Amino acid sequence: MSEPAEQSERSKKDYVTGEEISGGRLFTLLDRAEEMKRGRPSVGSDALAGRSVALIFEKPSTRTRISLETGVFEMGGHPLVLTGEALQLSRGESIEDTARVMSRFVAAIAIRSGSHEDVVALAEHASVPVINALTPEFHPCQALADLMTLKERFGGLDGLKVAYVGDGNNVARSLAIAGSMVGVEVAVAAPDGYQLEDGAPAVLTDDPYKAVHGADAIYGDVWVSMGDERTAEARISDFEPYRIDSDLLAAAKKDAIVMHCLPAHPGEEITAEVLYGPQSAVWDQAENRLHAQKALIEYLVG
Repeated sequence: MSEPAEQSERSKKDYVTGEEISGGRLFTLLDRAEEMKRGRPSVGSDALAGRSVALIFEKPSTRTRISLETGVFEMGGHPLVLTGEALQLSRGESIEDTARVMSRFVAAIAIRSGSHEDVVALAEHASVPVINALTPEFHPCQALADLMTLKERFGGLDGLKVAYVGDGNNVARSLAIAGSMVGVEVAVAAPDGYQLEDGAPAVLTDDPYKAVHGADAIYGDVWVSMGDERTAEARISDFEPYRIDSDLLAAAKKDAIVMHCLPAHPGEEITAEVLYGPQSAVWDQAENRLHAQKALIEYLVG
């Protein structure tokens, strides 16, 4: 059966790698996110009134699930939270057919998946917006909250420098992509074998002190992510020189902030002194997932 005319002719916007939204649109989204945050709950959006959003979680989640579920509710919608086991995907139904079916029911789909290729296929075959809520390659929703936090703290984005220290992973990649669109320089310090690919829109180095020189923010992530547990001992040894501590923070600008996408392991990638210290913006950064994603959803379904 063919798609209904109103669905096939409607333009659709996705957010899969973060490259789908231009710098100009990013600034507009961030302004809207700040407006929603300042006026919460009275300043919001009814873009999802009477509509549902499918939230698929193939991996455990705290901030992503809570922020998306809360955000959909605050926009007047119904968050339909689904685990991988709850869907026929677990019994062999294709991601393409899942996309076609879900598109008949919901206004948008957000998915946290262990396969970036599956999220790409979902977006290609869905007739409603698809949001990447994390894959091994990208975490664009986190990058939105990161930019929002930087803009809040410094009043603007152009000319800022963020030093990401540790594993050159999905968070680092998405931060570099988003930063390049709004004038933020991202430097990634990682040991050999863990660095972002050549050509990534970031300054790449193996020296954390070189990366943080002149930085307005230092950013960390866990050394052992989901799926890395089998190599945990080797990873911790390799990343030992990349811990964010008071000495590394002192090498950045005097008013530099500290960022972390959480969950954190104090004593590993970051010391408790820095994580809970006066220069930490980590908790604002976590909260901003809610506001940035609400602005994103409003744009995508509009």
